[in-house]
Amino acid sequence: MNETIRQLYERKSVRVFADREIPEECKNLILGTAAMAPTAGNQQLYTILDITDPELKEKLSESCDHQPFIAKAKMVLIFCADCQKWYDAFGDTGCAPRKPGEGDLLLAVSDAVIAAQNAVVAAQSLGIGSCYIGDIMENCELHREMLRLPEYVFPAAMLVFGYPTRQQQERTKPARGDRKYIVHENGYHKLDAEERKNLFAPKTGEKEYEEWMQAFCKRKYNSDFSREMTRSVAKYLENFGK
Repeated sequence: MNETIRQLYERKSVRVFADREIPEECKNLILGTAAMAPTAGNQQLYTILDITDPELKEKLSESCDHQPFIAKAKMVLIFCADCQKWYDAFGDTGCAPRKPGEGDLLLAVSDAVIAAQNAVVAAQSLGIGSCYIGDIMENCELHREMLRLPEYVFPAAMLVFGYPTRQQQERTKPARGDRKYIVHENGYHKLDAEERKNLFAPKTGEKEYEEWMQAFCKRKYNSDFSREMTRSVAKYLENFGK
């Protein structure tokens, strides 16, 4: 196992940061690496928002499911799926472009998340921890106004960065499911009930499978924030292709 693969295996989300600033050189390396990510047709269908305003970070920590550690992060980046700049450039050059549609948005979201993961890997190599904040997709109307997002720009992912505390470094990484249930050869294999139980069993800890699954469904999938995320994203999508 080489060093890059070892770090990918060991990387875990960090939500408690040491009181240590990220050097500008490291920040530039993380941002530069993000911009070197694979991208559809070399379009770079994303824009990265570097959130440096403490007041804005505080607002985001509240609007993103009330998570105070966001405001304490030493670097906060929002990766936006950006169909706007190409649409505008096509108009600038007399291309008579159609309006961006749902397919364009999904492609841009892929670009944005790939760039975000490049940033995560770069940060890990520098000893800097990170955590994805999926809640940036929630409250889309609020975040659109807060971040001054134009019509065809969508906040696909947010990342917070900082040097991990010793406790964060030493805590156990949450277990992942067995690869044989994750990797399907040549086509999708719909898991049966026993296979699904075996897939998720490593995540349940000391709880019984059924008890854990019911609690997880209530806490995540059926939660108010999950329902709001679905509603707000659907509302956002109404602008695309119309």
